[in-house]
Amino acid sequence: MISKKQLVEVAIDTEEGRIALGIMNAKQALALPDELDVEVSHPDHEPGKTDHFVHKDELRRHLDKS
Repeated sequence: MISKKQLVEVAIDTEEGRIALGIMNAKQALALPDELDVEVSHPDHEPGKTDHFVHKDELRRHLDKS
């Protein structure tokens, strides 16, 4: 079950580097359209302060284990 309180930072990679789109809970991040090629901060790290990012499928697998 996905915790609504587990916050992640959502970002996109551009030619200029990673651009943060915002911080949201993991459930909201997983609900973003697949057409958006986003990365999310690893849920075990503090959003906005980590450089450890994963793709949505890895986030889903991690949360399913929790």
